[in-house]
Amino acid sequence: MAIHSINVRNQFRGRVKEILIGPVVSEIEVETALGLVTSVITTRSINELGLQVGTEVLALVKSTEVSIAKV
Repeated sequence: MAIHSINVRNQFRGRVKEILIGPVVSEIEVETALGLVTSVITTRSINELGLQVGTEVLALVKSTEVSIAKV
């Protein structure tokens, strides 16, 4: 799946710095040019996106939610 456009205005390109794996949810830390962004997403999403330390991602911030898109 490729993202062609999105309405989320707060987007931060970065690389995965750390992943703390849990049985259901995991914490992912992304290093961006503006600093660290941390998100809690399902462990299933970590696996399906193939995320690992060093993966380039896009952190999408809307209100109190931080979503991660692999780029």
